[in-house]
Amino acid sequence: MLSNDIEKLLKQVADGKLNPSDALKELRANSFEDIGYAKIDHHRELRTGSPEVIFAPGKTEKQIIDIFGKMYAKGSDVLISRAEKSVYTKLKAKYKNIKYNETARMIVGAKKRKRTKLSGTVAIVTGGTSDIPVAEEAAVTLEAFDCVTERIFDVGVAGIHRLLAHQSKIQKASVVIVAAGMEGALASVVGGLVSSPVIAVPTSIGYGASFNGLAALLAMLNSCAPGITVVNIDNGFGAAMAALKIMKLKQA
Repeated sequence: MLSNDIEKLLKQVADGKLNPSDALKELRANSFEDIGYAKIDHHRELRTGSPEVIFAPGKTEKQIIDIFGKMYAKGSDVLISRAEKSVYTKLKAKYKNIKYNETARMIVGAKKRKRTKLSGTVAIVTGGTSDIPVAEEAAVTLEAFDCVTERIFDVGVAGIHRLLAHQSKIQKASVVIVAAGMEGALASVVGGLVSSPVIAVPTSIGYGASFNGLAALLAMLNSCAPGITVVNIDNGFGAAMAALKIMKLKQA
């Protein structure tokens, strides 16, 4: 249930067209939907500002499609993370306005409604080309929730002049997300160049001693650039949601 749905209910009560007890029953009925294997949180957008997002791994295609359908029917924009193209193909045959980003493995089902982009930009910076899937997960998530993004890819510390060539763009951004593997040094460098919040995403890219992103995670947590926020390994989605909350605060 979206905030405008609540407003309509309240207006009906105020106009005497709906009994308060009936309105309360409808609110309770729409808080979450129990379909056995999942309890879909229809009120999450009311509480947190963004709807529940479907995490695809571990779910069957039928479960994903059923959950999508329940959320879409309630008027929500629906985002599916880490989804395979086969799920998109089946959804596309049934629903309009479905898009799939193969690099990010994200499916976006957006309702047709008038949208206002959030003011400001989130710069998404990667150390290397191999970090792009994680960065794209962040970018697609932010764009689904009406954020403007600026992609600045493959500007790692092995050729730092590439980063410095984009320094003015990065410094103008309201928030910067940095996705990097190997030794994860890029987040510290960016953190020392900008005044805006920096959200670091360690990626699982690297040779053996990188321990599938653990080395980058520890380097980012131990950054000498103060104020950097660090999310979990390969968690582009988590970085995007943190950036989204910051961007919404900036609108106030």
